[in-house]
Amino acid sequence: MDDVTAVPTPRSEAAGSARSGRLSLAVALLCGALGASVALIATRQQWSQGTATVAGGTFPLTAKGSDVTGVPAALAVVGLAAMVAVFAVRRAGRLAVAALLALSGAGTVAAALFGASDRGALDEKAAQASGDTSATVDALSHTAWPYVAVAGGVLLLLAGLLALRYGRLWPAMSGRYERDGAPRRRPARVDPDRPEDLWKALDRGEDPTGA
Repeated sequence: MDDVTAVPTPRSEAAGSARSGRLSLAVALLCGALGASVALIATRQQWSQGTATVAGGTFPLTAKGSDVTGVPAALAVVGLAAMVAVFAVRRAGRLAVAALLALSGAGTVAAALFGASDRGALDEKAAQASGDTSATVDALSHTAWPYVAVAGGVLLLLAGLLALRYGRLWPAMSGRYERDGAPRRRPARVDPDRPEDLWKALDRGEDPTGA
């Protein structure tokens, strides 16, 4: 008996694309929001500590992530803004914003890794405390918070990669007029029982509810 191979129908392929779009959208939103939050929180924590020698003894010094570098926090804000902007643009614009989101994640990872072994911030504090510009910090040690910022950057990078791969399946903010100011054509009838019709309408920027 001959083997029978199931051939995907356009309807099943559209339903599969709709499921992929919903799943990737949910994961990207979670990764983007969580990654930006984690990176911002990590930069406000203590990244390094040491001691400075001054007349009369030594005293402890600490440096927060924001003292070491402001790049992770700035890129986390950029990534969060890009995550929102993904839904305001389409086609090439969406790809550009998705790339920006991915780059902000990669930049956050690189900056946090570089700052994980930095001693410049504490050396500067030691020089200020001792009044000697050549003074450096002693007994330098680092915490795990820079690597928490790295994790936040990885999540932002993942959100950007998902947007690059599946962004075309995500809905966009609808508008009444196209960019040239011309009214849009009358939207095609949408069958609410067919998920593929709903997603196609959202992709065109139409309201599938007909409101």
